[in-house]
Amino acid sequence: MSSNHVESLLPKGKKWKLVWNDEFDGDKLDESKWSYRLHIMHRRHETFSDGGVIFDGKSNILLPLIKDGDHYRSPHLQTGSNFMDVPEERYEKSKLAWPIGKFQKQKFLHKYGYYECRCKLQTQPGWWSAFWLQSPIIGATADAKFSGVEVDIMENFTRDGLISHNNHWDGYGSDHKHVGSGNIKVKDTADGFHVFGLDWSLDGYTYYIDGEKSWHVDGPVSDREQFILISTECEGYRNGDTPSERLKTAVLPDYFIVDYVRVFDTV
Repeated sequence: MSSNHVESLLPKGKKWKLVWNDEFDGDKLDESKWSYRLHIMHRRHETFSDGGVIFDGKSNILLPLIKDGDHYRSPHLQTGSNFMDVPEERYEKSKLAWPIGKFQKQKFLHKYGYYECRCKLQTQPGWWSAFWLQSPIIGATADAKFSGVEVDIMENFTRDGLISHNNHWDGYGSDHKHVGSGNIKVKDTADGFHVFGLDWSLDGYTYYIDGEKSWHVDGPVSDREQFILISTECEGYRNGDTPSERLKTAVLPDYFIVDYVRVFDTV
């Protein structure tokens, strides 16, 4: 890690070692670590862009809100993929969503440890950002320990400094379960950047904001290796094919800015 980067705000009481990171020092996305998420529930999601990440030359990546005619897009990065996102390849005469396409290569999967992202939230309304972990097979069984838990380390939906932590398990159907922190107000910082962290252990999930503990949930705890996502998404398109009225008021340019993503294990 370059000495030019700020140090991590690691939880006290444990010894940590860095096992994976991206400091975004280059001028293009490291495709050995990241891919663009383009699909959701086997379907191409038109607001997930297939590019667009900007390197600012200061070891940050900018995930922009992109306006294309009357529509909007934004980047959605991941180090792996979920089996439900594999795109379908329909037969022309078939009404079934079968067969689906090839599985994507999992670039980085990990379980337990400390996950950290330093980032600056977007300023304009109508789109949201998140730093989270997902299981490749969430919902495949009703055993969250085996199939995994969606762990939303940070979600930001509004422009009033509110974020939330959320966990989801048992898939996304009628068996779906959820627990969340509710809205948490982040404190102002001198440069506008915040550090969001998660300590995932056998004892549960402990969340941190700017080095301070912000929430804890005992479980269920995933024993499944999971992948990392840095995501943005535009409002309105999950319920139709048009942007929300709030999104239409956004003044561009606007960015979700990420300084680094790091993963640590206990020594």
